[in-house]
Amino acid sequence: MQKRWSRREVLKTSVAAVGSTVFAQPIRAALPEAEPLTPALIEAARKEGKIAFYSALELNISEKLARTFEARYPGITVRVERSGAERIFQRIGQEKDSHINAVDLVCSTDPAHFIFWKRKNWVAPYVTEEMAKNLPRDKINPDGTSATVCTWFSVIGYNTDLVKPEDAPKSYADLLDPKWKGKIVKGHPGYSGAILTATYQISRDLGWEYFEKLAQQKVLQLQSAAEPPRKLSIGERAVQADGNDYSLVLYKDSGKPVEAVYATEGTPQIIVETGIFRSLEHPNAARLFQHFLFSVEGQQIFIDFAHRSFHTQVKDRPGRPPLSAIKSMKSDPAAVEAQSEEIKARYAKIFGV
Repeated sequence: MQKRWSRREVLKTSVAAVGSTVFAQPIRAALPEAEPLTPALIEAARKEGKIAFYSALELNISEKLARTFEARYPGITVRVERSGAERIFQRIGQEKDSHINAVDLVCSTDPAHFIFWKRKNWVAPYVTEEMAKNLPRDKINPDGTSATVCTWFSVIGYNTDLVKPEDAPKSYADLLDPKWKGKIVKGHPGYSGAILTATYQISRDLGWEYFEKLAQQKVLQLQSAAEPPRKLSIGERAVQADGNDYSLVLYKDSGKPVEAVYATEGTPQIIVETGIFRSLEHPNAARLFQHFLFSVEGQQIFIDFAHRSFHTQVKDRPGRPPLSAIKSMKSDPAAVEAQSEEIKARYAKIFGV
């Protein structure tokens, strides 16, 4: 019988790992030697001919990354396995239990997954020259096993046909106004890792009393962080309490009446990390794909899909506030793991879903 890896099991191995990492970071141990992109690597990757890319990014950007890589390096096929971060985590655990080395490289919206994978010695250190030269040091794991490939925010939003800008909520406290009763949509932490992260940060900073009051607003509960923006875009709800900001940006660019709001109390930031597994079949193709993801070309794709990049040579989309201008809530993957089951249970009890 295959084992389903749970967040509770992650905690057993993650706490020690997080503690050692937190205390080690001020020392700033040297990263593994940065690897250049060489003709020999490209040739070795072409001989392998394929890569399995497990992605918690949305399907459209995952496919764009894959097809662009294939065009850049003919002869190498990218198989995209897209799912939610928690499902990817469970699938990899099941494959490893069965001694199947199917995954080559993974993007996860839950950085705590890499804590667990590193402890299991499933991910291999690999730092590209682009990463070393163009990413802040705190965006690369000190041992080189993972790095931040992009980031985005879970935001408040509203439909501009249904809500005037001067009447729109500017804060989480504003969402508690009785005028929004029956008009709010949000994601669910029981399904979405991003919403779980956001729920932790908001409950830590504002208290669970906030959610207890929000539950009185007859909130429409959906699953993923991408669904609230979609409901706004078609006018089924006037306001979202959470959901990804990049969907709102893309909807607005396409002419949909939506607007993102970065709350005055602070906005949850979602970190997306990537790393290479100790694959026996396609290690060179995985390394080449990692080079691509952190190249200017690869990082520009994230920008084109309205994600955020920490790459110093990539220009952000014009007209939106830079990362430095957004008041963000503090990310704490270890705390999310430690409290995840409690968060989901308490949330479900409060909202009755």
